[in-house]
Amino acid sequence: MNILVVGGGGREHALVWKLRQSPRVDKLYCAPGNAGMREQAELVDIAAGEIDKLADFAAREGIDLTLVGPEQPLVAGIADRFEERGLKVFGPSREAARLEGSKAFAKELMLENGIPTAACEVFSDLDEARRYVAQDRPCAVKADGLAAGKGVILCPGRAEAEAALDDIMARRVFGAAGDQVVIEELLVGEEASFMALMDGDDFLPLATAQDHKRIFDGDEGPNTGGMGAYSPAPVVDAAVHDAVVEQVLKPLAAGLKRRGLVYRGVLYAGLMITEDGPKVLEFNARFGDPECQPIMMRLESDLPSLLLATAEGRLREMEAEWTDRAAVCVVLASGGYPGEYGTGMEIEGLEALDSWNNGYAFHAGTKREGGRWLTAGGRVLGVTALGDTIASATREAYEGVGRINWDGMHYRRDIARRAMDRG
Repeated sequence: MNILVVGGGGREHALVWKLRQSPRVDKLYCAPGNAGMREQAELVDIAAGEIDKLADFAAREGIDLTLVGPEQPLVAGIADRFEERGLKVFGPSREAARLEGSKAFAKELMLENGIPTAACEVFSDLDEARRYVAQDRPCAVKADGLAAGKGVILCPGRAEAEAALDDIMARRVFGAAGDQVVIEELLVGEEASFMALMDGDDFLPLATAQDHKRIFDGDEGPNTGGMGAYSPAPVVDAAVHDAVVEQVLKPLAAGLKRRGLVYRGVLYAGLMITEDGPKVLEFNARFGDPECQPIMMRLESDLPSLLLATAEGRLREMEAEWTDRAAVCVVLASGGYPGEYGTGMEIEGLEALDSWNNGYAFHAGTKREGGRWLTAGGRVLGVTALGDTIASATREAYEGVGRINWDGMHYRRDIARRAMDRG
């Protein structure tokens, strides 16, 4: 198979890394990719949002399957464009990708299909939203559109909610994503990430994971794109897993089908595990990042076969096999992230991980210049390790982290702490 991966972050590096291990893969391309992928894929100088150029490349190079990593091209309709040209693609249609592209649309679908979620109101008028939060109740204020995983602000009271509304709707810190806001009750519990492949008729759950959104230890500070993740997530026990399948995946798949929406890709359900069971915080139309990194490290099945079966509507034939070992990813970020940060810092110690048997450093924001590795983004590396237990995988991951350094490097030191506290 000839495969094209669209995107250039840590998630895409993990997918490329796993795809390269398959005997089914002949040629592997990534557009635009990043410097850390060069040993595994041929990089193509086309941006993820240049849909027509990507389709031209896929047609010209005889690409058998295109895997779309980031959300922006999915929401822009890349899957529709590829299918119009007879090109196989792993990713939902534009309308189906609105599950991530519009939180208001996702809420509408959840309520329509009886999927457990937080009570909410949707506002496009700032003054109306301000009057609503004047009730002074804990809430979450969410930018309706895409905000790179940072558009959710948790507000314990009125002052924080008003500040969030000013940031999103008045100051427009997330741009057009702030045209509307969703204000919902603040759920209490433990978060988890639940992903499943969907082919329009059937779905196949993947290994569970838990992300760490806040920038600082103890879940303090602003939200980020994700500062680390681990798999499996003990909070998703057998009962919770069954509840998600029955109360979330099945009704959502049926609801999408009733609307005539084609969803062939991976569905990400961000969950809050409450005393009343799992409730959906959000849906994403792609693999989570950094959850994808530990999940790919645990996957034992052939990834291209799973992706192709999804794109061709043959998921019913497939099973996914996983190692019993745990995997932990620690994200190394530039100082200042998720706010303003500098780039071009020299990364020291990466070569020390070349012979690392129990882990891998996935690149997200790096560049190679004059024989040196330099930082080129907010989230720079995802140091990911396997272990017999979550505790041993965590120790291994932090040992890997300890070999790397650059000026201003920041990372959380409590990744997977919740799982280890469970014993």
